[in-house]
Amino acid sequence: MMFTVALIAVLISLVLAMVRAIIGPTMFDRVLAVNSTATLAVLSLALIGFVAGRPEFLDIAILYTLLNLIGTLAVLRYFHPNEN
Repeated sequence: MMFTVALIAVLISLVLAMVRAIIGPTMFDRVLAVNSTATLAVLSLALIGFVAGRPEFLDIAILYTLLNLIGTLAVLRYFHPNEN
């Protein structure tokens, strides 16, 4: 029961982060919202893997976290103005 409530809370947070990604006033707000969305997706993968008794979901969550980090750094590097 407790994990079901936690998963519902994560899904609500996921929806709110997606709304922020869509209506964010600046590009950096949108990048932060997409990063939060990916983090919440990793958390939901970990919860589902724990409830289902499938530890391989945690491996997928770790891989997705690394891809999220690399993607966020690449996007921020691309949109960061030159300081030369």
